[in-house]
Amino acid sequence: MKLVVNGEEHDVAAETLSELLVLMEYEGKWLATAVNGELVHREDRFDRSLKDNDRIEILSPMQGG
Repeated sequence: MKLVVNGEEHDVAAETLSELLVLMEYEGKWLATAVNGELVHREDRFDRSLKDNDRIEILSPMQGG
């Protein structure tokens, strides 16, 4: 399935947001996620299905300032 992740198109075999995070090696990291502009809480990532052409944003906090 084709997904746009952080502005870049990817062809991946992930059916849920949680599976996508594992495939992209983000599993276990502190981060925020959104699908099509909607925030997805950590506990909802296993249930959040993905569809062709979904736009996913993956953001990780930064230290400093």
